Amino acid sequence: MWATNLKVVGIVLGTLALYTLIANKIPQVQSEVPQTLTLGANVTPEQLVAAGEKVFNGIGGCPTCHGLGTRAPNLLTDEKGTGPIGARCGKREAGKSCKQYLYESLDNPTAFVVTGYQPIMPVMTRQLSPEQIWSVIAFLESQGGTVDVTGDDVAKAKQLTPGASPANSGGSPGGGAFAAGSTDPKAIIQAAGCLACHKLDGQGQVIAPDLTHVGARRDAESIRKKILDPASSIAKGYEKLAGIMPKTFGTMMSAAQLEALVQYLAGHK
Repeated sequence: MWATNLKVVGIVLGTLALYTLIANKIPQVQSEVPQTLTLGANVTPEQLVAAGEKVFNGIGGCPTCHGLGTRAPNLLTDEKGTGPIGARCGKREAGKSCKQYLYESLDNPTAFVVTGYQPIMPVMTRQLSPEQIWSVIAFLESQGGTVDVTGDDVAKAKQLTPGASPANSGGSPGGGAFAAGSTDPKAIIQAAGCLACHKLDGQGQVIAPDLTHVGARRDAESIRKKILDPASSIAKGYEKLAGIMPKTFGTMMSAAQLEALVQYLAGHK
């Protein structure tokens, strides 16, 4: 009997050793922990542009609408013969420099809506920090234009929201309370820019699943989980859009705002 047990132990140990050897031969990919963007007063234009490119293509989610120029103006290449954004931004509004126009577009996107497009862009200063906002502006200026964003722009923006943090501003990393602290679901949806991809009650786009009857296919818990962890489930037919929905809504909204939104959507049967 003991001989049989020894053979079993030997087989188990041999198998473990084999798989350990194989595992060590496979290249390991280390997950990166998201880092807070910190830009000092002496930040260079090159550093701003590099940081802005990451925000633009990452947490900002900008290519979702601005990448093709179909739902929003194309920001990276020519837009209807006017050149890339850095070449045309100073000509959009009379009396506004490129830097001023781009900041307005992120802080008050309905102030000037490019002809042919809908006012679907959310207020990005509610979603991104001053460092992220100004680095994106620098990145956009670099697309055919001259980068004149400096560390002073970041510092001044931070001074406008003294003491702001996710802990005391309703969760918004941009410094102010998300959706001005409102628990009105429609105000939250507007601030989050949900209608840029989703359709709801006849408004919005059809890029992502229609939310008009979302309560008929998802209960409140499922909706809550989807908002907090967009990768937790992917609607059938939208697999190619996996990863597009921002992962930051859970940190931007207060608990009361999140619950108000969840219950509102769950009621859409």
